[in-house]
Amino acid sequence: MIGTFAEKILAQKAGLSRVRPGQIVTVKPDLLLTHDNTAAIIGKIGDDLKKYNVFDREKHIIVLDHVVPASSQKAAENHQKVRDYVKEYKIKHFYDVGEGICHQIVLEKGHAQPGMLILGSDSHTCTYGALNAFAAGIDRTEAAALLLTGETWLKVPHSIRIYLSGKLPAMVTAKDLILEIIGKLGADGANYCSVEYHGDVDHLNMEERMTIANMGVEMGAKNSVFLYDEQTARYLTERNIPVKAQRFVWADPPAVYRQTIDVEMDKAEPVVALPHCVDNVVPVTDVLGTPIHQFLLGTCTNGRLTDFETAAGILKGRHIAEGCRLLLLPASKSILQQTMASGAMQVLIEAGGMLLPPSCGPCLGAHLGVLAPGERCLSTANRNFKGRMGCAEAEIFLAGPQTIAWSAVHGKISDPRQIRS
Repeated sequence: MIGTFAEKILAQKAGLSRVRPGQIVTVKPDLLLTHDNTAAIIGKIGDDLKKYNVFDREKHIIVLDHVVPASSQKAAENHQKVRDYVKEYKIKHFYDVGEGICHQIVLEKGHAQPGMLILGSDSHTCTYGALNAFAAGIDRTEAAALLLTGETWLKVPHSIRIYLSGKLPAMVTAKDLILEIIGKLGADGANYCSVEYHGDVDHLNMEERMTIANMGVEMGAKNSVFLYDEQTARYLTERNIPVKAQRFVWADPPAVYRQTIDVEMDKAEPVVALPHCVDNVVPVTDVLGTPIHQFLLGTCTNGRLTDFETAAGILKGRHIAEGCRLLLLPASKSILQQTMASGAMQVLIEAGGMLLPPSCGPCLGAHLGVLAPGERCLSTANRNFKGRMGCAEAEIFLAGPQTIAWSAVHGKISDPRQIRS
């Protein structure tokens, strides 16, 4: 059929010849992701699980990552409930505390594949769109039903086409690019839409695509996706991830879009999202000199090898400003090991950085790095909502890793392009 990515893949997964935006379809997802919230999900269907069992134990992926290590007895009990469930129902794909953040694990372990339909009980499941999958977040009740039945319903989304042209300038990152796009579209500008990236995407490596896809939900998107191309193939091959027998899906030129947006990457600049909305985006030059108490480098958005190597390149031979904190949060144990092997993590620690276990904790204010009233954090995470890092009287600013590193040297928001002068 001729159509957008979302229309084509949902028609395929629903066993239909064609679908249209707004249509309700019944689908059987290839994978279901849950994390610490698995305890609450299985708690909804305890009796039914005993009666009917898990529909397909190989499709359920569980990663304990949100409160790692457990910060309270309640968190520890939740972790234990999940481990008991994994053992009783013989869940094949379980990653205990310390392995990393769920979205990175699903990618690096080869679970996410081109052409798959992946649903997860976490809003940033859309990250896997970087690998040409239709990946979307669902709520806990939907996840519980999926465990028992293996199917659910989805509404076919309208699609937005973002055409990228040119190449990002020096000292401008994919994080700056996606923040700029969200600033233009607004936090609700893509509500329940499938966002496709077209154009000069070959200039974006897979880690950059992951950052961009990860933040699709911050403009309300149901999913955000890139095509399968040489970059995708190389990423999978270099990691010895075999491509499963999927039919690669992409939009056809005559496809109908709700909106098309042109973005000139070569005109992009470092930006900052101001409290308390992700779409409150301004050029970094508008907020130069804003004092910052804590810097967070990492999370599922920017916790990959190139993010740490970029920051290390800036901080080598330098030290963070007195009275400031720099938290280092790798997205997985594997990435932590890579940064240690490359020397990047040593450089960051010598510069005053504090290494945290691969986890989600500080990002959502669940554990580690909670802010105090009146403090400001400059973060590479994906959200800056009021109270997001555990304190409603603190402020969170979002930026790319280069801006984070250079600002940490000065203890205030600084323009990384000044490094060259």
